[in-house]
Amino acid sequence: MININGINVFYNEIKVLSDIRLKVKPGKITGIIGPNGAGKSTLIKAILNVIPHTGETLINGEESRKQLKNIAYVEQKSDIDPTFPIKVKECVSLGTYTSLKLFQKLGINEWSRVSKALDKVNLLDYENRQIGELSGGQFQRVLLARCLVQEADFIFLDEPFVGIDSISERIIIDILKDLKNQGKTILIVHHDLSKVNEYFDDIIILNRELISYGPIKDSFNPQNLKAAYGDNIFIGD
Repeated sequence: MININGINVFYNEIKVLSDIRLKVKPGKITGIIGPNGAGKSTLIKAILNVIPHTGETLINGEESRKQLKNIAYVEQKSDIDPTFPIKVKECVSLGTYTSLKLFQKLGINEWSRVSKALDKVNLLDYENRQIGELSGGQFQRVLLARCLVQEADFIFLDEPFVGIDSISERIIIDILKDLKNQGKTILIVHHDLSKVNEYFDDIIILNRELISYGPIKDSFNPQNLKAAYGDNIFIGD
């Protein structure tokens, strides 16, 4: 379980997250939605303890920094340099390092995990290509493959469906649903409200403070959406 206790984040003395408290249920795909500037990505980074904040997050009863081997994180593609000279299989292999000892080289087992992960995302034939040669959707699938080889129980993805093709999006969501069925806990920052019902079990609705958290049927409603996005949001039938 992920237990978020009173998370507050300030940027240049401006409070961007205010007293976020919730317990994320395990074995679910939970979406994080809200308008631009709502603090969605900031919440993930605070949970993972990669930005300054107050409050704490406990994962399986421990501080998140003590659970790093059990956490996989895919940041926004815009935060990653696609021109970095690394092959697809080498990029995916980075996910194996959490299970290796210091200075230990990758062996047959690790490379086998890499191949299986690339096959899972339909990119095994691309293993020797440079990541800069990939489309946006292919690159996102490589990042997911890196998560797969890590074999973590908690997976965090920041806007994984932005700027990718429909085939890649379908491959990714199908894999994530399969991981959920294996008991993994998945949090996804997301912006496309039309896909919420299809993709998520639970939803976190933010606008610098917590608007709502719970199952889609309970939390994803016009009242909560207007509280987060304002009265001008269009909500279809």
